[in-house]
Amino acid sequence: MNPAEYNALHVIHVFAAIVMVATVFLATAGSVESKKKVMMWSGIATLLVLLTGIRMWQAIYSFAGIWPIVKIVCWLGLSAFAGIAYRKREKAGLWINLSLALTAIALVMVYVRPF
Repeated sequence: MNPAEYNALHVIHVFAAIVMVATVFLATAGSVESKKKVMMWSGIATLLVLLTGIRMWQAIYSFAGIWPIVKIVCWLGLSAFAGIAYRKREKAGLWINLSLALTAIALVMVYVRPF
């Protein structure tokens, strides 16, 4: 993978991950009328995170390691939280805390790569 492709994928991946967390926050605090747009942006960000993450894993590590599987589980949780947060608004603090915890776990997997 050339450096330009890697840099572009990395920037898109990180930006989309930030958007995923932001949509969880917006889903817990936003109005019900904004649900369609929030879910649309959540879906787009989720797809971008998945595609760019798998491409970088393939190009850099040749699908080696277990730590990306942990990141995929974190990704699945984050992608589900925006939709769940609209239905269960009384537990907004739980969804925010879980999304921050999954984000922290994913960041640890990137920088530590324990297995």
